[in-house]
This record gives sequence, C-alpha cells and structure tokens, in this order.
Amino acid sequence: MTNTATAAGLDPATLDDVLRVAGSPGFDRWKDQVHRTGGCSDPIHLTGWTLAKDRTTGETLRRYSTEHEPDGRLRVACGNRRASRCPTCAYTYAGDTYHLIRAGLAGDEFKDIPATVRDHPRVFATFTAPSFGPVHNRPDRGVCRCGTRHPEDDPALGTALDPATYDYAGTVLFNNHAGQLWQRFTTRLRREIAARAGLTQRELKDVLRLSYGKVAEFQKRGAIHFHAVIRLDGPDGPDTAPPSWATVQLLDDSIRAAVAHSYTSITVPAAGDQPCRPFRWGTQLDIRPVKAFGDGSDITEQAVASYVAKYATKAAESTGSLDRRIGNREVLTLLDVPDHPRRLIEACLDLDPLYPDRNLAAWAHMLGFRGHFSTKSRRYSTTLGALRQIRADYRAAQENNALGDPDTVLVLTSWQYAGHGHTPGESALAATIARDIQLNRQTAREALADLEGERS
Repeated sequence: MTNTATAAGLDPATLDDVLRVAGSPGFDRWKDQVHRTGGCSDPIHLTGWTLAKDRTTGETLRRYSTEHEPDGRLRVACGNRRASRCPTCAYTYAGDTYHLIRAGLAGDEFKDIPATVRDHPRVFATFTAPSFGPVHNRPDRGVCRCGTRHPEDDPALGTALDPATYDYAGTVLFNNHAGQLWQRFTTRLRREIAARAGLTQRELKDVLRLSYGKVAEFQKRGAIHFHAVIRLDGPDGPDTAPPSWATVQLLDDSIRAAVAHSYTSITVPAAGDQPCRPFRWGTQLDIRPVKAFGDGSDITEQAVASYVAKYATKAAESTGSLDRRIGNREVLTLLDVPDHPRRLIEACLDLDPLYPDRNLAAWAHMLGFRGHFSTKSRRYSTTLGALRQIRADYRAAQENNALGDPDTVLVLTSWQYAGHGHTPGESALAATIARDIQLNRQTAREALADLEGERS
C-alpha cells in the first residue's frame, strides 16, 4: 500500500480514502455534483428539498430531495474569490471581473453598455504607495542596493534592506487608509476637470460624469496600490457622449493635478509612540490611454481587462502573508510566515489598541487593508451580482422549460446548511476533476484561436 500511495503522490491514508470514495455506491452522483461545482476545493453542503406543483391542479410536477444524494447532501460551489483558497471559484470570479471591466471599455449589449463607450476618453492608471524604506528590488539597469542581481523568483524581493529602520507601522496604516485616499482623489479629480472646463462642480454634473473601475494589488513589499480604468461620459453615463472639450489629454492632466494636490492626502493622528503621519500617493504614477486596437504604443481593451482580472483573485497571500484571519501571534510561527510579512502583521496587532476604530487586528491578514479589492462607480458597467444573476436565471430557465409554463408553476423549497469541504480522498479526486475541466477549457481556447487565425 505504501509503494502504491507514493507512486500516486498520495499518503497511504489519503489513498485509502480515495479508494473508499471511488468504490462507494454513490460515486458517480458524487462525481457529477463535484463536476457541476467546477471541481470546487471547498464546496458548501446543503440538505433540503424543492417541490414544483401546478398552481391550478395541484399536481406535483417535480420533487427533489437530498435524502437520495451521496451522504444525503447537495454540494454547491463555495464562490470564494481567492485563488489560494479555491482556484476553481477564483477562475469564475476573475472571468466575471474581466467581463465587467471590458464591458465598460468596449460596450456589451447584453449588459446594457453601448459600444459607443469606445469613443469616450479612457485611461488606465496605476496609483502606487509612497516609500516606507529601501527594499530589495530588480532595477532595469544595474543591481540592487545590496549589490546583488536578484532573480525574478528571489523571496528577498520586496523585503526591507534594513528591517530595523523600515516603517512597518507606516505601511499598514497607509494600507488601512488607502480606500479613503482613493475617495479623496476622485473628489479632487472632478474639481480639476471642472476647473479646466471653466465650470463649477454643479455645472459639471449637467454635462459630464466620471466613471471608473479599479482593483487593488499588493506589491511584494506589502504596500497596496490601485489599477484603475477611468472614463469620461456624458451626463447620463455611458449612453451619452461627453462634451468635445473632454479629451484624453484633459483627463490625463486632471489626474496628475488631483494626485499632486494637497487635498488628496490623509493625515493619521499621533497615538502612543506613533507620530502624526500624512499619507499621499507615491511618485510613481502611470497613466496610459486605452485603445480599441493595439498600435504598439498603448494598451488595448483586452489587455486592460485581462490585467485587472488577474489581480482580482489575489490578496496579501501573494506577499507571503495569510489568506484568512488570524487568532493570535502564535499562528505566525506555526505557519512559518516569512519575516517581512510577519513584521507587517505584528505591526497591525501592535497598532490596534492605538487606533481602535481602524480594526487593524481584524485585518492583520490583509496587512491592514480593509477595502474591497474590486470596486467601480455606479455607471461604469454592470455589476458582479448582475453577472451571477444571469447565470442563475439561465439555469432556472432551463428547469422551467422542462416544467412548462412558469406562470402556472408553484415552486416550494427548504434548504439548510450542513457543512463544507472534502475528505482527503474527495479533495484529491476533486482536484483531478478541476484539472480535467481546466484542460478542456484550454483546449477549447486553442481550437478557437486556430479557427480565428484561419478566418483572418
């Protein structure tokens, strides 16, 4: 048994559980359930029933109960956006984010965004954090300050050159206030646009609307920065064209002025042994026009949407931190968290009693950041909830079509939460199912790319 388990890459206990699951009478149905979740690594277990009846005759059209399912449970996808927790559900989340961002750039008739948004001024901007001390890096030319040319996968990248003098407290406080800093930026940006147009802010609302979609990313040093698509619309949003004076250059100039203005700052008061800290965006501000098609100089709608979606499923765990909340400091030692992120997490715990309203201890696993990773203005595009509802409505329509006229059908349901996750053997089998689904998707994408190449 030991040799077989080793050959399969599984420990003996896990292999025994794989054989138990595969040999159980309900294995085919279990496999079907897991396949429907996409191979979710931590499915939600439900127990309950659903009943469909004809409203007029009272005839039972369909009855489903989990009592006949494997272990008496129905497994549904967990929906977690973090790739470190569930790659399958993160793939779906990234796909939704891609379509949300791209719809705001190229339009989408199914999402009520006209294709004319391609003619609106649009830029892709990256807002970085200020410096909190020198860190190991890979400059385009030369070597790191430590005298080494670090390889791309060097774990030292992003860590402090001198941990004794690095401002760990400043880093997590900046992360904690980044959402407010963004809010102040957008407020100032509207003022800068109005000033360049010779209008008051009230007059600006009658002719122009500012729309954006953004995603947060942790740099290797543990500081947050934002990638944002910023677009200028007419007064009614994407359905209307902005005034002729609203150009890409005006938007670029306004963004730079808003970032540089003193209003776009946050002051964290002194507390205990911590000094008063004013926070602003870092000096590395990157603004690039978004083009419908590539011309070698600017980024395209496709590239922007793909770039944003890539970061939608990542969080602080990309810096070596944890991907869930921590209960105590001992966890950092038990999980062998690297020194740099460990110091940032400890800074959150140390600062929590000094700034009790900031909930730093609760967000220590996020290095203090407490905002949403993917946000947008109201009229930028569709919503993630709307995209999920489209899938739910599609599945419901499939079921209703099988039952007949939905207006004459009464559906009753009762569901209860019954746990989550897999046994070790189930987890190994689910991972195999997920890999098969991923391979099928990759094969389909390659076939579609070949077909499009032949047509062109």
